[in-house]
Amino acid sequence: MIVKKVEQCNKVEDPNGQWNSIRMLLKENGMGFSFHITTIYKDSKIKMHYVNHLESVYCISGQGEITDLKNKQSFKIEPGVLYALNLHDEHVLSCDEEMKLACVFNPPIKGDEVHNKQGAYEID
Repeated sequence: MIVKKVEQCNKVEDPNGQWNSIRMLLKENGMGFSFHITTIYKDSKIKMHYVNHLESVYCISGQGEITDLKNKQSFKIEPGVLYALNLHDEHVLSCDEEMKLACVFNPPIKGDEVHNKQGAYEID
């Protein structure tokens, strides 16, 4: 059994100042996925394209919008909304009000990753 408190987990700050992520479950935990609590700061606009990972995101608080760059479709993100990037979807996440998000990545990450120029995490 794995039991962790937030204070015990690795907190990663975005070098561009748009988010922070508390990495609670990582590759080393052997669960087959990683689990993070991510804060997106107000007025952030982040282009991402997880070519190496699938991601599922559940909004705990705050609000914003996600736009699929392939079909230009946008969706409001608010508490109670989940989105899943099941096709390695290239997207932009815009934040109107600071958002807290619960994020799951498959395959799991190591824990210190930040986005590369493509908006993805590298894979080991």
